[in-house]
Amino acid sequence: MTGRIVEIAEDGRHLSLSRGFLVVESRGAEIGRVPLDDIASVVANAHGLTYSNNLLLALSERGVPVVLCGPNHVPAAFLWPVDGHHVQAQRMRAQLDVSVPQTKRLWQILVRAKIRQQGAVLEARGAPSGAFEALARKVRSGDPDNIEAQAARRYWPLLLGDDFRRDSDAGGVNGLLNYGYAILRSTVARGVMGAGLHPTLGLFHRNRGNPLCLVDDLMEPFRPFVDLAVLRLTEAGHEAVTPEAKRFLALVPSLDLPTAEGTTPLSTVVMRAATSLAQAYESGEATLDLPAGEGGKAWAPMPLEWPAPPKVPQPA
Repeated sequence: MTGRIVEIAEDGRHLSLSRGFLVVESRGAEIGRVPLDDIASVVANAHGLTYSNNLLLALSERGVPVVLCGPNHVPAAFLWPVDGHHVQAQRMRAQLDVSVPQTKRLWQILVRAKIRQQGAVLEARGAPSGAFEALARKVRSGDPDNIEAQAARRYWPLLLGDDFRRDSDAGGVNGLLNYGYAILRSTVARGVMGAGLHPTLGLFHRNRGNPLCLVDDLMEPFRPFVDLAVLRLTEAGHEAVTPEAKRFLALVPSLDLPTAEGTTPLSTVVMRAATSLAQAYESGEATLDLPAGEGGKAWAPMPLEWPAPPKVPQPA
């Protein structure tokens, strides 16, 4: 079963543990509970929240990340378990010892997959997409020509219009993207930690203030799934991060993808990608199990089914 993403979006909630359940309270009264074993991640996206220590320990024991978001819906902190995998020490040593050529080759694979996925999103929406396969093929080891940025400059106007500018500090559509990426980031973080890798030791991202550099690397090919979800929301009239929009974006990790192994939730595809990266570190080879990866055709580019976006609430 695909785990549920539990988002706490209302101020002043208290989260605690009771007999294997995450319990949410408001002003001393219980308003909801979720079995811990059903949870993929907890996203704290409100102010004045409090937590019991027992709950945080129980979530860590199950490898469930707790994501703390800032006012712009971007993750500000993660709580993650110290021991995420039975061979964690071995894999982290391999991660530390990775060679520069292998790192560059792995980043090349991730960038190519991302660009191909962007092209697939545009194709699914009837927008010009032919240039993206050509751009993907131009990506060299380490992407020294920054083809990723060249693709982004083409991609955003084609997807969201000539007036759109991607700005992580802005609201509106950018806020929707931020929130969707926060959901995706928590999903990838769980995959990385569950595979026994250290999330700070990235392939390309190396910001000293970012504890999740590897997560940000590995999530790149999956970002276009969020982009498509946000596009569908904007087409339905959504312009802000409303509760309805959040619930729709929280469905992204559970979307079914047709893969070489059969129909698989996106969250499981993420886990396979993280595991393949851990195996690549150990073997010294540059191979990754990704949608729109090096083979490209083994993975169908889009989910089998997308739920209908919610209607925009009308003023009373």
